[in-house]
Amino acid sequence: MLRQYALYRAVIGAAVGVLILLLASVQFASDAFAASAAAAGTLPTRIPTGYALAVYRVLDRVAPAPYVEITLAYEALARGDAGAAERYAVRLPASPVRDELLARIASARGQALLAREYMLAAPDPAGIAAIVERLAARDPQASYELERALQARLTRSATHPNSVAEVEWRLGRLANRVAWRQVPGSSIQRAWLRRALAHFESAVALAPLSERYLVEAANQADLLDDRARATELFERSVAVNPSSADAIAGLGVIAWQRGDRRTADRNLERARALDPKALMVRALERDLGSP
Repeated sequence: MLRQYALYRAVIGAAVGVLILLLASVQFASDAFAASAAAAGTLPTRIPTGYALAVYRVLDRVAPAPYVEITLAYEALARGDAGAAERYAVRLPASPVRDELLARIASARGQALLAREYMLAAPDPAGIAAIVERLAARDPQASYELERALQARLTRSATHPNSVAEVEWRLGRLANRVAWRQVPGSSIQRAWLRRALAHFESAVALAPLSERYLVEAANQADLLDDRARATELFERSVAVNPSSADAIAGLGVIAWQRGDRRTADRNLERARALDPKALMVRALERDLGSP
């Protein structure tokens, strides 16, 4: 009986030892994949990547799990092996992570249209933003439509309002780029300028404490000759950030437009003291003919 008990303990001990060794191997492999974020000279930076790959590939065969597939897919992409990355990615259950991986794989293969579709499905705002920026140089309207698709996707997925606000802000800027390609003073140009204002106003509504969105919306309202709305938005921006040189100078621009040179000069002095290189400070200086 004692021999059987001793044998049982030995078997259990061996099994526990093997399990601990396996867990340690997986942990070391995971540390190796995270080495780029570790401090120089620490243990993760000393573990060979080949070892980490071998461990994860064994895991993939023995006990496949999403984190293993994801790690191996990204590693394959980093090596430029889109085929291997795709084999790992398609094993994942449907999810934003899977769509983002497939988007990056399509992009690596030069399949721009497919990459956009996957990025929108993910959704991947950063990936879409990069495509939009490249596209905007030659076709602002196409980039605007792509950004609109992202905005619709984020809204449906109940994404955090701040993320949607950023997309609305980019839509406003893209609408302006489309406007400047139209016939100056035409109804089409005015329509695009009003559309830009609507997007900036949406960004303000979603993120009311953002100085950037408030100033952008104020400038757009001023561009459309709605000085009352521009004044209100600049004043809100000053309330949010009393040190906003752009907002204070913006109020100076409105004052100058209304013929109040004294107020405009006073606002320019205040704004200059805060940030003499601010864009609105430069704009007010030009209006006032001030050096």
